[in-house]
Amino acid sequence: MCLSTSSVRQRLLPGLAVLTLACCSGQVGGPGAAANTDGGADGGTDGGTDAGDVFLPWENPPQVYAQWTHGPPSDPGFFPIAVWLQSPSNAAAYAAIGIHTFVGLWQGPTDAQLSDLQAAGVLTLCDQGGVYATHLGDATIRGWIQDDEPDNAQPDGNGGYGPCVDPSVVQSRYAGFRANDATRPVYLNLGQGVAWTDYYGRGSACAGRLDMYPEYEKGADIVSFDIYPVNGTDPAVKDNLWMVAQGVDRLRQWSGYVKPVWNWIETTGIDDPANTPLPGQVRAEVWMSLVHGSAGIGYFVHIFSPSFVEAGLLASPTMSAAVQAINAEVTSLAPVLNTPSIGNAASVTSQVPGVPVDMMVKRSGGALYIFAVAMRPGTTQARFSLRDTRNGVATVLGESRTVTVSGGAFQDTFSDYAVHLYRVTF
Repeated sequence: MCLSTSSVRQRLLPGLAVLTLACCSGQVGGPGAAANTDGGADGGTDGGTDAGDVFLPWENPPQVYAQWTHGPPSDPGFFPIAVWLQSPSNAAAYAAIGIHTFVGLWQGPTDAQLSDLQAAGVLTLCDQGGVYATHLGDATIRGWIQDDEPDNAQPDGNGGYGPCVDPSVVQSRYAGFRANDATRPVYLNLGQGVAWTDYYGRGSACAGRLDMYPEYEKGADIVSFDIYPVNGTDPAVKDNLWMVAQGVDRLRQWSGYVKPVWNWIETTGIDDPANTPLPGQVRAEVWMSLVHGSAGIGYFVHIFSPSFVEAGLLASPTMSAAVQAINAEVTSLAPVLNTPSIGNAASVTSQVPGVPVDMMVKRSGGALYIFAVAMRPGTTQARFSLRDTRNGVATVLGESRTVTVSGGAFQDTFSDYAVHLYRVTF
């Protein structure tokens, strides 16, 4: 995440770098994944289920949570939006900006923490520590969390770092969690090495390796990772926002597309106020993640320097307002996001090859939805070509404008990581 529950002030290992994005433009899911053909049809192509649709790999959130009696909500209108290791005394303030899940409770859970969360209507995924054993029937607790970032080099207790945690240890802990309580999923967060093959912060045992990641994923039911490009200090990653999508692609592929993948988004200047992301960058990272299949969004909100601020997001009225707007947008579209993506209903081409546009395509409520984001800085014209060649209208959600669909095609301008969300009707 950037800090573990065992050391809230422990700083990040420095350095990030970059890999070529493996996901194809206009497609959700990793390379080599098999698609599924829908077996039902409504006989039309107006945005209902279409017999010609070919679905991309899908982990089936949130319905997958129904297998746990006390798991996250399986309501199609629910989309996980979380913060990491925050004081439950701030739960109501976070709920007010659309954040309904706390991942990690400092030195908890305690009775007081759970009481504060319950009062605010906020859920938690927390350690099997503190008073957890007396709260197994508590609907506030919706999952158990593994130790944070086992793929990173671990503190050796002497001011240095030792190797990463062996995946067998994570798997063993998972078995222990399940033995103590099998009514909730187990959650595991991994580090920036998910999106960076040569990340030097993994320690000697894991340096230059990716093969251990599928083994780590065997130790969880929900898996996530974190990378913060705007805060990155390595020139190879600095401001390369698309790396959040790279990590989502990889985690989904490594699990065989059967485990929900969440990821964490930067909202503050973690170590330097100059590295505070802009609201547009935060929105771009969120939608890059969603377009590539993320099933849950978490915000990293701490500030370490020049002074420690736990609730850095709440301390910024500008960023709080921006995150609230993003959360409202995502929540309003949860019933659409919680449907399988279609691989053959549309394609997109960018006029400027150096500014690719990625998209996901859904059908819901009689409409075709296309969620698209520019994956690099710069300006381009994107052309969307639909399988349905009728004339229609693409309403650009949240922008008070429409785009004409002519013969099943339309164009739009994307500038500097722009996000456009279309609802197409015929």
